[in-house]
Amino acid sequence: MRRVILSVFFLILLLGKSYAQFPYGTTGLLHMPTADMQQDKTFMFGGSALNEHATPGWKYNTYNYFINITLFPFLEVAYSCTMNKGVKGDYWPESTWGKFTNQDRQFSGRLRILKEGQLWKYMPAIVLGGNDVLTRDWQGSGENSDSGFGTPVAKGNGKWNRYYIVLTKHFDLRGELGIHVAYVYNRRIDNPLNGPAFGMNWKPYFHKNLNVMAEYDSKTPNCGLGYSFWKDHINFVGELNDFKYVSASVIFKVHLK
Repeated sequence: MRRVILSVFFLILLLGKSYAQFPYGTTGLLHMPTADMQQDKTFMFGGSALNEHATPGWKYNTYNYFINITLFPFLEVAYSCTMNKGVKGDYWPESTWGKFTNQDRQFSGRLRILKEGQLWKYMPAIVLGGNDVLTRDWQGSGENSDSGFGTPVAKGNGKWNRYYIVLTKHFDLRGELGIHVAYVYNRRIDNPLNGPAFGMNWKPYFHKNLNVMAEYDSKTPNCGLGYSFWKDHINFVGELNDFKYVSASVIFKVHLK
């Protein structure tokens, strides 16, 4: 069954609107970033059902919600919360075991350095970004535990932390084909990221509301589909993380300008 699903996804891809990558609440594919940007003054909000394998260390399936705004054509910021459940054997009191009682917060930002085609015809767009960049240590030590450029840490907050540079170029292939290449980095021990990521998405001319995505996010291969309604104001995204584990999201967009 796994091989059948995988074959179908790639067959659609080979035959061949910017969405938010729902674990982070920022523009991208599924888990890997892209250099695509939303329309200026776009406000997005949404929520996701996340399989535990789509998270950086949760031991159970969970949910998140997020808000995002593109302040300028070159700058995007986001705030996302992932729900925490009390787990037996951890630091949680017994009264919270099996219940959602807290949430993990993260701030993210993306800065576009160059637009696609800005310097010459074949120039890819370039974006610098980071997720979970302002998280402080949960024990109150005051030390930044996202460990982006410091000493590696194995516990504390900053679970979603990463920094990246990403290049994106689009081509005409019976639709809009996007090719994305990134380098992702952090210094965490519990969720180490330090390597290349690459992916592609395809929006066919015969059905422009559809977005077919496949990626390697520097840890796992993933594939998924996005679908937009009502002039791109409502977007649904579903994925198979590691081609096995299902997560899904709904994202709402409002263009303030």
